[in-house]
Amino acid sequence: GYARNFLLPQNKALRATNANRAQFETQRSHLEAENLSRRGEAEQVAVKLDGLTFHVIRQAGESGQLYGSVSSRDIATAVTEAGFTVGRNQVVLNTPIKTLGLHAIRVALHPDVSITVTANVARTADEAALQLERGYAVTDIDREAEEDAAEAALAAAEVALALADDKTAEAEAVQGLLEEEVAGQLTDGDDGSENKNT
Repeated sequence: GYARNFLLPQNKALRATNANRAQFETQRSHLEAENLSRRGEAEQVAVKLDGLTFHVIRQAGESGQLYGSVSSRDIATAVTEAGFTVGRNQVVLNTPIKTLGLHAIRVALHPDVSITVTANVARTADEAALQLERGYAVTDIDREAEEDAAEAALAAAEVALALADDKTAEAEAVQGLLEEEVAGQLTDGDDGSENKNT
């Protein structure tokens, strides 16, 4: 019923008659040649496109959660803006991207040719460059943690410097006392008294 009511009237299928088989065999070589040329073109594009990174700018919260999502259409648009022709149906995205960061995405240029590109989802272009440099998402929480760590390191450095200054002052005081004691012993030896310590 499906074939009779839908496939045959829509010309999506043919009846398996001798005439239709002969027609298919003559078209088969043409279809295979066309498939090979498309595959060759896809392989040429794959060499240029494989491993590239594309920036997608979106709004997100402090934790890095996007206010929307990045879909296959957004990825296809970013790749097309970079000068490559890719349709959204060629972008294989199992689930939409909902967080900031670097996401590996498979692009099927041909049924036999697929590549991986990286989508760098960030809030600004500067943040995208920073994420690309670090290799992970930059969130406000990360920035606060970095600022806290920097402040803690600065405070520790100040404490260490103060301790070093105290130790230096203490060492100078001890050295001064030793010099005074040595000088006192030398003056006692000059007076003619016997000093067994010298």
